[in-house]
Amino acid sequence: MKRFLLLSVLVSVLVSCSAKKQMESAISNGNYDQAINDALRKLENNKDKKRKQDYIVMLEDAYYKVLEEDLKHVAHLKKDGNPEQYKTIYNIYLDLEARQNAIKRVMPLKINGKTLNLQFNDYSSEIVDYRYKTSEYLIDQGITLLDSEDKYNARKAYDIFRYIERINPNFEETRSLMTEAHQKGTDFVHVSIMNNTNQVIPQRLETELLDFNTYGLDQFWTEYHAVTNETIAYDFAMQLQLMRITISPERINERQLLREKQIVDGWEYQLDTNGNVMKDSLGNDIKIDKIINVRARFVEVIQTKSAQVIADVVYTDLKQNQVIDNFTIESGFVFENVFGRVRGDRRALNRDDRNLLRQQQILFPSDEQMVYDTSEDLKLKLKGIIKSYRLNS
Repeated sequence: MKRFLLLSVLVSVLVSCSAKKQMESAISNGNYDQAINDALRKLENNKDKKRKQDYIVMLEDAYYKVLEEDLKHVAHLKKDGNPEQYKTIYNIYLDLEARQNAIKRVMPLKINGKTLNLQFNDYSSEIVDYRYKTSEYLIDQGITLLDSEDKYNARKAYDIFRYIERINPNFEETRSLMTEAHQKGTDFVHVSIMNNTNQVIPQRLETELLDFNTYGLDQFWTEYHAVTNETIAYDFAMQLQLMRITISPERINERQLLREKQIVDGWEYQLDTNGNVMKDSLGNDIKIDKIINVRARFVEVIQTKSAQVIADVVYTDLKQNQVIDNFTIESGFVFENVFGRVRGDRRALNRDDRNLLRQQQILFPSDEQMVYDTSEDLKLKLKGIIKSYRLNS
C-alpha cells in the first residue's frame, strides 16, 4: 500500500512538472493563449492549493504579454486606417473580451496570500463600433460582388452577407440580400426524360422518376426542376435517355425431389418368440412404437420474370449549348415466386417443404408493371449520380 501511494505521488509530481514545462514553453514561444487555457484548466479545481501557485504566476505572465501584443496590434491597424482591417480589429476585440471572461470565471486568485489584481478593460464600445464598421465595409463589398451578375461572385456575396447577419442581425436588410445572392448564385437544372427504346413506357414510371421531392437531395447551390419555370433562365439540362428495355419471357421451372423418412405410426405389442405379449415387471403389457417408412415426391415450382432498363444520363450546358458529361446506368427487377406440390405421404416432407406447400401460383406481372418496378432501383442510381456530380458548384 505504501509503495502504491509513493508511486501515485511520484506520478502526480511528474505530470505536474510536465504541465508546467509545457506552459513555460508556450509562453517563451509566444503561444500565450495556449498557456492561459492550460493554466485555467489546472485552476478549475483546488485553485488555492500551494502547488497551484506556479500556474497562477504563469497565467498572469501570459495574460499581460498577450494583452500588450493585442493592443499594440490594434493600435497599428487603426493607424494604418485600411478598412480591410476592420474585421481583424473587431475579432481582436472579441478575443480580448473572451479571454477576460474566461479568466474571470476562476477569480479571485491569490499569490503568496495576496489577491491577484489583473487589469481588465471594458471593450464593449470598441466591439460595437467595429462591428458596425466591419458590417458597413463588407456590405458594400458584397453588393459590388452581387451586382457583377456572376454566379461565383454571388456565392461569395452570400457568404459575406451571412457573416454580417451573424455578427449584426439584419443589418441594412442583409436577409433580403442573402436571398437575392442565393437566387443569383444558384444553378438551375431542367430535368427531362427521353424514350429512345421504341417501346411505350408507363406514365407512372416517368412521374416517379421526375418526382424530385422523393430524392432527398440537398444541394444548396443547385436546384432541379422537372417542370420549367418561365421566370428562370436555366443553366443546365439533365436528360435521362432510356436506351433499351429488355423483358424476359415468363418462366416456370420445376424440380422433383424424393422425400423419405422413418416415422412412428402408432404402437404394437411386443411379442416373445412364441408369439405371446410380453409383460413388464409390474405385469403390464409391453407396447412399442410402430416404425414405418413413408415416401413422397415433392415438386418445387419457381416462377421467374425479369426486366432490365439501360439509360444514359446526359448533362448539357444550356448557356454554351454543348454536352458536358454523360453516364450510363443499368437497372433491373426480378419477379420470383416459389411454391410446392406433393404426391405421396406428406409426412415425409421437411419444414421447408411444408412452408412451400402453403404458397400458391400467382399471375405473372404485366410487362408494364415489370418496367415500372425498375423505377426504385433506377431512382437510387440516378440519385447517386446527381448527389456525386457537381456541375459548376
